[in-house]
Amino acid sequence: MSDQYCVIGNPIAHSKSPEIHAVFAAQTGQDLRYGRCLAPLDGFAETVRSLVAQGYQGANVTVPFKLEAAALATRLSERARAAGAVNTLGFKDGEIVGDNTDGPGLVADILRNAGVALANKRILLLGAGGAARGIMLPFIEQRPQAILVANRTRATADSLAAQFAGHGVQVTACGFDEIDGPYDIVINATSSSLSAEMPPVPASAFARDTLALDMMYGSAPSPFMAFAAAQGAATRDGLGMLVEQAAEAFLVWRGVRPETTDVFNILRP
Repeated sequence: MSDQYCVIGNPIAHSKSPEIHAVFAAQTGQDLRYGRCLAPLDGFAETVRSLVAQGYQGANVTVPFKLEAAALATRLSERARAAGAVNTLGFKDGEIVGDNTDGPGLVADILRNAGVALANKRILLLGAGGAARGIMLPFIEQRPQAILVANRTRATADSLAAQFAGHGVQVTACGFDEIDGPYDIVINATSSSLSAEMPPVPASAFARDTLALDMMYGSAPSPFMAFAAAQGAATRDGLGMLVEQAAEAFLVWRGVRPETTDVFNILRP
């Protein structure tokens, strides 16, 4: 019987992860099945325990459960512990092992696929939830000049910035109404694009050489991407990050990292 995996979220019908992992499995000769799992907003832990009982080998975790996944895990990888958020779970020997491949996936997409360096850049990170936490340490490891975390609730941004202070990179926080600019890279790590809303970021955050990247993806540009493009910024959605973080998760589960170029071309020819 094929090993079983899935992606857990709410909503989840839009997820391309099953298609991605099907290609990875065929490419690497791995015998597995991968599906979607819709968890109730108040039932994430019960959903995971049910998957374990059914014999699943692991699962990816997406919005809005990444912080809950970290709390549920019986053991965390170093990068998941630093993030305080989990997007990859492994079920083995009675343990629920949490990992986070979001940051490495986003860094790989920006460096390799977008061809943009992160070193010495001024980065504006919109949001301070699980998605933002997952990318902080990998971004810091690229030695940017500075990272500003902006959030609707200033205290949450302050907490995230304080957590990653002392790594040799200036990390500060502000409310959305305090954002000034422009920035070299602006990352939308809020969930605004899921509801086709625009985060309250000012036009001054963008310049003509800014890379504006939305961690969400869809068939059309998000309001954030459309607004950034109107200011002259280069835009990118989260599909490349999705593919790269999936390859990292596949490596965690199966011990081999598949190639990503073919998958990206299939999903967006």
